[in-house]
Amino acid sequence: MKPTYQCIRSSLKHNLRSAGIAVALMGAFGQPAYAADSELKTAIAKNYQSQLKPLFEYFHQNPELSFMETNTAARLAKELRAAGFEVTEGVGKTGVVAILKNGAGSLVMLRADMDGLPLEEKSGLPYASKVQQKDPDGKLQHVMHACGHDVHITSLVGTAVQMAARKQQWSGTLMLIGQPAEERVGGAAAMMKDQIWKRFGQPKYALAFHVDSGSEAGKIVAEEGSPYSGVDTVEITVHGVGTHGAYPHLGKDPVVIGAQIVLALQTIVTREVAPREPAVITVGSFHSGTKSNIISDQAKLQLSVRSESKETRALLLSAIKRVALNTARAAGLPENLLPEVVEVDTPTPPTLNDIPLTQHLKKVWTEKLGKDAFATPKMRDGMGAEDFPFFVSEPYIPSVYFSIGGTPKEDFERESKGGPAVPGHHSPLFKITPEPAVRAGVEASVIALLDLLKK
Repeated sequence: MKPTYQCIRSSLKHNLRSAGIAVALMGAFGQPAYAADSELKTAIAKNYQSQLKPLFEYFHQNPELSFMETNTAARLAKELRAAGFEVTEGVGKTGVVAILKNGAGSLVMLRADMDGLPLEEKSGLPYASKVQQKDPDGKLQHVMHACGHDVHITSLVGTAVQMAARKQQWSGTLMLIGQPAEERVGGAAAMMKDQIWKRFGQPKYALAFHVDSGSEAGKIVAEEGSPYSGVDTVEITVHGVGTHGAYPHLGKDPVVIGAQIVLALQTIVTREVAPREPAVITVGSFHSGTKSNIISDQAKLQLSVRSESKETRALLLSAIKRVALNTARAAGLPENLLPEVVEVDTPTPPTLNDIPLTQHLKKVWTEKLGKDAFATPKMRDGMGAEDFPFFVSEPYIPSVYFSIGGTPKEDFERESKGGPAVPGHHSPLFKITPEPAVRAGVEASVIALLDLLKK
């Protein structure tokens, strides 16, 4: 099941055009289902010390690669069953679906991703991963939770515990998802292909969160729009005419042609895309040749192409092909040797939060936690992608993807004074301060779910 950009974008545009929808939605949600008190915080803090802290350290020390999260999924399933959920394993290869039915009402979904990355951990943490695992190609890889998925699944368990203990406060069905292979951008699509909605029910609302090393620990970020971009992977095979390195005039050098293509591709973003429209073309791989004195007859480029609208995506993909073909033509290559431009893998749409739902949950979080619960707003400076949209695109499900800060404020202050930089995601130095991140993740999730599932 392949989601379309049109579905998501048109729905959001409709939401923006129709102020009445936001009013109607707020009326449907009504007021928060509980009064503000400290009981939830106290319960989460107690559960963190007794269960979630050791669970987080277990997950961190035992990461597994995408679609190979068998032990992670088994432990997650065990914890969710212990909380009282009916659990199904092996959904979308290694995915976990946990259901808690609690009377009549809506079905609401919360998702957490499970997989680690092929990195050797150098964080210096006492519970750092020393795990190695063979990847699908049989190559032994160091594995690390370098993106915080250990925070996500630990918080999912914490949320399960709190929701099961508060069944008198809500009504409906809660679906918790442990998703495989987010790092490879394939796990959500695999679970959809495995008929997850047909088997377990289609949610009325969907939630997910990601820990963020670039935000203060325990603080919430919820964007009204796009927190993550869409991504396409493109491969360009540049053909040439091979010859001796001492006689370049007798051939057509695909390395030179490929280098010209790489440089020309950057002008698409700088001169064809509107200056304030997000777009990135990254050539992450360029391979050609076997020896210094041989001009090869082929070069291969691999591109990551990122956008946040259907129109910009179409422009980028069309322009990449035009640039590749005509650069080769300008080099004198005949038509039968022009580059091959191929889109590979399944394109990932941008993550687009439902605006009325996001506004509503921000109001609920503010009423319950206060304005100080939110991180200081800042402009998003990257175009990372997420595969969560595969769950909520076709059919369209109103959703909110928020984030929770994972780095102490003091670390940012030291960095601003010339101290060590805060490591980013996918770095071997990556580390999260787990307690405030996990506790805030559980608290924000429970508050949102109690509201969406209120009696």
